[in-house]
Amino acid sequence: MEPPYYAVIFTSSRTEGDDLGYGAMAAEMERLAAAQPGYLGIEAARGGDGAGITVSYWRDVDAITAWKRQVDHLDAQRHGREHWYVRYRVRIARVERDYAFER
Repeated sequence: MEPPYYAVIFTSSRTEGDDLGYGAMAAEMERLAAAQPGYLGIEAARGGDGAGITVSYWRDVDAITAWKRQVDHLDAQRHGREHWYVRYRVRIARVERDYAFER
């Protein structure tokens, strides 16, 4: 990915367990997001204490807005608030520089 692009940073605390299909829904949302115009990629991690971070990357704000409004994603958001998350926060940032090291 060549900057500039955008990152949607989703930090969350999960309820206990994988009740009501959280894992399956998360996998489906990753698959569906990857099919959206402007999608560039995703990185995610979750600790044993239920704290997690998912960063999805997008070409522009319009692509992020379209994903936010996608009907299946809206349903997953509602279900998350009702069943899967104790709390979450979403941040949207423009990535100006991107560099890496790899051995």
